[in-house]
Amino acid sequence: MRTRLVRPLFVLCATLAMAGNALAEQVQVAVAANFTAPIQAIASEFEKDTGHSVQAVYGATGQFYAQISNGAPFEVFLAADDSTPAKLEEEGQIVEGSRFTYAIGTLVLWSAKEGYVDDKGAVLKQGDFKHLSIANPKAAPYGLAATQTLDKLGLSDSLRSKIVEGQNITQALQFVSTGNAELGFVALSQVYKDGQITGGSAWIVPEDMHEPIRQDAVILNKGANNPAATALVDYLKGPKAAAIIKAYGYQL
Repeated sequence: MRTRLVRPLFVLCATLAMAGNALAEQVQVAVAANFTAPIQAIASEFEKDTGHSVQAVYGATGQFYAQISNGAPFEVFLAADDSTPAKLEEEGQIVEGSRFTYAIGTLVLWSAKEGYVDDKGAVLKQGDFKHLSIANPKAAPYGLAATQTLDKLGLSDSLRSKIVEGQNITQALQFVSTGNAELGFVALSQVYKDGQITGGSAWIVPEDMHEPIRQDAVILNKGANNPAATALVDYLKGPKAAAIIKAYGYQL
């Protein structure tokens, strides 16, 4: 009797597993570089909960805009600003009604050296350094926020010769973490986890020093018929994703 029951049960389980795999889809996602760590954590939970998988590419928002406009196969776009997704919406390149703000970013002046950056950013006025790293302000919203901060402080001209630009916020961080720049403006999420700076020293730039870094997500037209694209965007609005996003220092 046991032998007769085991085989039908095994066949049923195998059939259900195959059906689940058949329903699972992969979504191609363009992700602003500042959101690398959070989306990796979110994708892991998303795959466990839905069966869908995430194929992510990381880079600067401005560069992604150019690639999307030229036919890149992305289905979901997590930008580092709200203006680029709005522009894509105006151009009819996204699924209508899919745009929403998934996070509000925070700019931070960071150094890999302990005690190097004070909690008010006075190190910038002292100017006792050779290189200040920022992301390309024409392609990366965090780079633009950095230039706005320097303008607000009246330091743009005096520090211009010391600025080194990364193609995106990841490269800007690399310049600092490798010692090629003593300090730099990066995303808080890159050096923050669970309520604290993970190393070095930092000044969290006050919100009134630059325009808000509202980060919008959209489903692009290429993802209109992919259930994984819709599922990921819905998941980003849920409690699990929210907890992860907050853990990396973003506001919602």
